[in-house]
Amino acid sequence: MVWQRKVTLLKTVLTHFSFSFQTMAQDMTLLWGSSSPPCWRVMIALEEKNLQGYNQKCFSFEKNEHKSAEVMAMNPRGQLPSFKHGDKVVNESYAAIMYLEDQFKSQGNKLVPDSPAEKAMMYQRMMEGNTFYQKIVDALFFMWHVPEAERHDSAIKRNQEALTAELKLWEGYLKASGGCLVGKNFTLADVAIFPNIACLFFTGLCEERYPQLAAYYKCLKERPSIKASCVEKPEEYAMLKDLIKDV
Repeated sequence: MVWQRKVTLLKTVLTHFSFSFQTMAQDMTLLWGSSSPPCWRVMIALEEKNLQGYNQKCFSFEKNEHKSAEVMAMNPRGQLPSFKHGDKVVNESYAAIMYLEDQFKSQGNKLVPDSPAEKAMMYQRMMEGNTFYQKIVDALFFMWHVPEAERHDSAIKRNQEALTAELKLWEGYLKASGGCLVGKNFTLADVAIFPNIACLFFTGLCEERYPQLAAYYKCLKERPSIKASCVEKPEEYAMLKDLIKDV
């Protein structure tokens, strides 16, 4: 009977914490768009910190809904994601995931290592992620960002070569790590970078050419926070396959 009372007590405590987390999340709002690694990384961080049940709304980039009055009211730049917690607005995705970890340190999974060396490496990889993502945008979304009259084969080739060099860099990082970007533990660096890598494999990145990246993607795509937050639609990337086949 004693163990039954302990189990009942444990269930009560867990239910209380689950309710508390959901209550906190109800004070949060995320405006996001599909096929967007920056939006996905914020959703992963929310899952990692057990902040399910937040208010959310999806906007279409194709229909230019990210420039709507609703988005502009939260983010004058008209960009997604746009994140609000109470009266605090944090619109940049890197800032949002760092804010969530700092605000909810003791909740959910710990995303910042204690080791100074690992912490330094985590921040280094996160900041490098900005360059990584920009090279993805330059190579894959060239047709959308550049007027037709200014599109040249030489520019397309240059962007693809730059992305190839970047991918080789990350292939080397993963070869030297312990499975995640900073050793064996999942950190904010993985929250930030995994969506970049996933979108490339959705597009058709060659697994044989980048075995370390492929192994990393296959391993982390099964992580609960990533599975729960994945609203990406691989078919939306199908039109980009020709742009990555030579990368």
